[in-house]
Amino acid sequence: MNNKPSRGKEGADRTRRSIIKLLKHNGAMDAHQLAGQLQVTAMAVRQHLYDLQEQEMVDYTEEPRAMGRPAKMWRLTTEANRLFPDGYAELTIGLIESMKETFGEEGLDRLLEVHNRKLSDSYLSMVQHAKSLKVKLEDFAKSRTAEGYMAEVVENEDGSYYFIEKHCPICEAAKACTNLCKMELEMFRTVIGEGTEVIRGEHILKGDNRCLYKVTPNAKSDS
Repeated sequence: MNNKPSRGKEGADRTRRSIIKLLKHNGAMDAHQLAGQLQVTAMAVRQHLYDLQEQEMVDYTEEPRAMGRPAKMWRLTTEANRLFPDGYAELTIGLIESMKETFGEEGLDRLLEVHNRKLSDSYLSMVQHAKSLKVKLEDFAKSRTAEGYMAEVVENEDGSYYFIEKHCPICEAAKACTNLCKMELEMFRTVIGEGTEVIRGEHILKGDNRCLYKVTPNAKSDS
Protein backbone atom coordinates (compact mmCIF):
# COMPACT_ATOMS: atom_id res chain seq x y z
CA MET A 1 0.00 0.00 0.00
CA ASN A 2 1.31 3.46 -0.94
CA ASN A 3 1.48 5.81 2.06
CA LYS A 4 3.10 8.73 0.24
CA PRO A 5 -0.07 10.90 0.09
CA SER A 6 -0.69 10.56 3.84
CA ARG A 7 2.96 11.26 4.63
CA GLY A 8 2.78 14.29 2.36
CA LYS A 9 -0.31 15.57 4.17
CA GLU A 10 1.36 15.05 7.55
CA GLY A 11 4.39 17.00 6.34
CA ALA A 12 2.18 19.85 5.08
CA ASP A 13 0.28 19.94 8.37
CA ARG A 14 3.55 20.12 10.33
CA THR A 15 4.79 22.97 8.15
CA ARG A 16 1.56 24.92 8.61
CA ARG A 17 1.68 24.39 12.37
CA SER A 18 5.27 25.65 12.33
CA ILE A 19 4.22 28.73 10.33
CA ILE A 20 1.45 29.47 12.82
CA LYS A 21 3.83 29.04 15.74
CA LEU A 22 6.42 31.37 14.16
CA LEU A 23 3.81 34.06 13.48
CA LYS A 24 2.54 33.74 17.04
CA HIS A 25 6.02 34.17 18.49
CA ASN A 26 7.41 36.77 16.08
CA GLY A 27 4.41 38.72 14.83
CA ALA A 28 4.18 39.70 11.17
CA MET A 29 6.69 38.02 8.83
CA ASP A 30 7.08 37.78 5.07
CA ALA A 31 7.42 34.55 3.11
CA HIS A 32 11.22 34.84 2.81
CA GLN A 33 11.63 35.26 6.57
CA LEU A 34 9.43 32.24 7.22
CA ALA A 35 11.25 30.20 4.57
CA GLY A 36 14.57 30.98 6.21
CA GLN A 37 13.32 29.80 9.59
CA LEU A 38 11.76 26.64 8.17
CA GLN A 39 14.55 25.90 5.68
CA VAL A 40 12.14 25.50 2.77
CA THR A 41 11.56 27.59 -0.34
CA ALA A 42 9.61 30.84 -0.23
CA MET A 43 7.33 29.42 -2.94
CA ALA A 44 6.41 26.48 -0.70
CA VAL A 45 5.75 28.82 2.23
CA ARG A 46 3.48 31.03 0.09
CA GLN A 47 1.37 28.02 -0.86
CA HIS A 48 0.91 27.12 2.80
CA LEU A 49 0.10 30.75 3.63
CA TYR A 50 -2.57 30.92 0.94
CA ASP A 51 -4.07 27.66 2.24
CA LEU A 52 -4.09 29.10 5.78
CA GLN A 53 -5.65 32.30 4.43
CA GLU A 54 -8.50 30.26 2.93
CA GLN A 55 -9.04 28.83 6.43
CA GLU A 56 -9.09 32.44 7.76
CA MET A 57 -6.11 31.69 10.01
CA VAL A 58 -3.78 34.29 8.49
CA ASP A 59 -4.00 37.56 6.60
CA TYR A 60 -1.48 40.08 5.35
CA THR A 61 -0.76 43.76 4.91
CA GLU A 62 1.57 45.15 2.28
CA GLU A 63 4.77 46.84 3.43
CA PRO A 64 6.64 49.11 0.99
CA ARG A 65 10.18 48.16 0.03
CA ALA A 66 12.94 50.44 -1.25
CA MET A 67 13.13 48.38 -4.43
CA GLY A 68 10.57 46.19 -6.11
CA ARG A 69 7.02 45.38 -5.13
CA PRO A 70 5.66 45.76 -1.59
CA ALA A 71 6.19 42.75 0.67
CA LYS A 72 3.25 40.81 2.05
CA MET A 73 3.62 40.79 5.82
CA TRP A 74 1.64 37.83 7.13
CA ARG A 75 0.07 37.74 10.57
CA LEU A 76 -2.38 35.56 12.45
CA THR A 77 -6.07 36.45 12.57
CA THR A 78 -8.22 36.28 15.70
CA GLU A 79 -9.61 33.01 14.31
CA ALA A 80 -6.18 31.44 14.92
CA ASN A 81 -6.52 32.06 18.68
CA ARG A 82 -8.59 28.89 18.95
CA LEU A 83 -5.46 26.89 18.14
CA PHE A 84 -3.87 28.04 21.41
CA PRO A 85 -4.90 27.53 25.06
CA ASP A 86 -8.03 29.54 25.86
CA GLY A 87 -8.25 29.13 29.62
CA TYR A 88 -11.63 27.33 29.41
CA ALA A 89 -13.17 30.41 27.80
CA GLU A 90 -16.77 29.22 27.63
CA LEU A 91 -16.82 28.06 31.25
CA THR A 92 -15.14 31.26 32.45
CA ILE A 93 -17.53 33.51 30.55
CA GLY A 94 -20.47 31.53 31.90
CA LEU A 95 -19.21 31.93 35.45
CA ILE A 96 -18.70 35.67 34.97
CA GLU A 97 -22.25 36.10 33.69
CA SER A 98 -23.59 34.02 36.60
CA MET A 99 -21.65 36.12 39.11
CA LYS A 100 -23.03 39.31 37.56
CA GLU A 101 -26.58 37.99 37.93
CA THR A 102 -26.00 36.82 41.49
CA PHE A 103 -23.87 39.59 42.95
CA GLY A 104 -24.21 42.49 40.52
CA GLU A 105 -21.33 44.46 39.00
CA GLU A 106 -20.10 45.67 42.37
CA GLY A 107 -20.08 42.18 43.82
CA LEU A 108 -18.27 40.84 40.76
CA ASP A 109 -15.60 43.52 41.15
CA ARG A 110 -15.09 42.54 44.79
CA LEU A 111 -14.69 38.89 43.85
CA LEU A 112 -12.18 39.84 41.16
CA GLU A 113 -10.24 41.94 43.69
CA VAL A 114 -9.98 38.92 45.99
CA HIS A 115 -8.87 36.71 43.09
CA ASN A 116 -6.36 39.33 41.96
CA ARG A 117 -4.91 39.64 45.46
CA LYS A 118 -4.46 35.88 45.76
CA LEU A 119 -2.88 35.74 42.30
CA SER A 120 -0.50 38.56 43.20
CA ASP A 121 0.49 36.78 46.42
CA SER A 122 1.18 33.60 44.46
CA TYR A 123 3.43 35.38 41.96
CA LEU A 124 5.18 37.33 44.71
CA SER A 125 6.11 34.09 46.45
CA MET A 126 7.69 32.88 43.19
CA VAL A 127 9.81 35.98 42.60
CA GLN A 128 10.62 37.05 46.16
CA HIS A 129 14.15 35.62 46.13
CA ALA A 130 15.15 37.23 42.80
CA LYS A 131 18.39 39.17 43.24
CA SER A 132 17.71 41.64 40.42
CA LEU A 133 14.82 43.11 38.45
CA LYS A 134 15.86 41.10 35.39
CA VAL A 135 15.77 37.81 37.30
CA LYS A 136 12.43 38.76 38.85
CA LEU A 137 10.94 39.45 35.42
CA GLU A 138 12.34 36.19 34.02
CA ASP A 139 10.90 34.19 36.94
CA PHE A 140 7.57 35.96 36.46
CA ALA A 141 7.67 35.18 32.73
CA LYS A 142 8.26 31.48 33.43
CA SER A 143 5.17 31.40 35.64
CA ARG A 144 3.05 33.21 33.07
CA THR A 145 4.30 30.96 30.24
CA ALA A 146 3.32 27.88 32.25
CA GLU A 147 -0.20 29.34 32.32
CA GLY A 148 -0.30 29.75 28.53
CA TYR A 149 0.71 33.41 28.11
CA MET A 150 3.87 32.68 26.06
CA ALA A 151 5.79 35.34 27.97
CA GLU A 152 9.33 36.59 27.42
CA VAL A 153 11.56 39.39 28.69
CA VAL A 154 13.58 41.72 26.46
CA GLU A 155 16.29 43.94 27.94
CA ASN A 156 16.62 47.37 26.32
CA GLU A 157 19.80 49.43 25.97
CA ASP A 158 18.43 52.20 28.20
CA GLY A 159 18.05 49.81 31.15
CA SER A 160 14.32 49.31 30.75
CA TYR A 161 12.67 45.98 29.93
CA TYR A 162 9.84 44.77 27.75
CA PHE A 163 7.66 42.10 29.33
CA ILE A 164 5.89 40.54 26.36
CA GLU A 165 2.95 38.11 26.31
CA LYS A 166 2.20 36.67 22.89
CA HIS A 167 -0.99 34.89 23.85
CA CYS A 168 -3.85 35.63 26.21
CA PRO A 169 -5.61 32.48 27.47
CA ILE A 170 -8.25 34.62 29.20
CA CYS A 171 -8.91 36.86 26.19
CA GLU A 172 -12.54 35.86 25.68
CA ALA A 173 -13.24 36.25 29.38
CA ALA A 174 -11.58 39.68 29.36
CA LYS A 175 -13.86 40.75 26.52
CA ALA A 176 -16.82 39.85 28.74
CA CYS A 177 -15.31 41.58 31.78
CA THR A 178 -12.97 44.46 30.99
CA ASN A 179 -12.02 44.84 34.67
CA LEU A 180 -10.03 41.62 34.32
CA CYS A 181 -7.45 43.45 32.21
CA LYS A 182 -7.49 46.56 34.36
CA MET A 183 -6.82 44.48 37.47
CA GLU A 184 -4.18 42.46 35.63
CA LEU A 185 -2.19 45.65 35.00
CA GLU A 186 -2.47 46.49 38.69
CA MET A 187 -1.28 42.98 39.51
CA PHE A 188 1.77 43.44 37.27
CA ARG A 189 2.68 46.62 39.13
CA THR A 190 2.30 44.86 42.47
CA VAL A 191 4.42 41.85 41.49
CA ILE A 192 7.18 43.79 39.74
CA GLY A 193 7.35 46.09 42.72
CA GLU A 194 7.86 49.65 43.86
CA GLY A 195 10.64 51.67 42.31
CA THR A 196 9.53 50.71 38.82
CA GLU A 197 7.12 52.14 36.29
CA VAL A 198 4.99 49.62 34.39
CA ILE A 199 3.13 50.81 31.31
CA ARG A 200 1.15 48.62 28.92
CA GLY A 201 2.06 49.77 25.42
CA GLU A 202 0.41 47.08 23.30
CA HIS A 203 -2.77 45.22 24.14
CA ILE A 204 -4.31 42.15 22.52
CA LEU A 205 -7.83 43.31 23.37
CA LYS A 206 -7.19 46.51 21.40
CA GLY A 207 -6.24 44.54 18.30
CA ASP A 208 -2.49 44.18 18.82
CA ASN A 209 -0.81 40.80 18.32
CA ARG A 210 0.59 40.80 21.83
CA CYS A 211 0.49 42.51 25.20
CA LEU A 212 3.64 44.51 25.84
CA TYR A 213 4.55 46.04 29.17
CA LYS A 214 7.45 48.47 29.44
CA VAL A 215 9.15 48.19 32.81
CA THR A 216 11.41 51.10 33.77
CA PRO A 217 13.43 50.79 37.01
CA ASN A 218 13.79 53.60 39.52
CA ALA A 219 10.99 55.62 37.97
CA LYS A 220 8.10 57.31 39.72
CA SER A 221 4.75 56.16 38.43
CA ASP A 222 1.99 58.77 38.08
CA SER A 223 -0.74 56.26 38.76
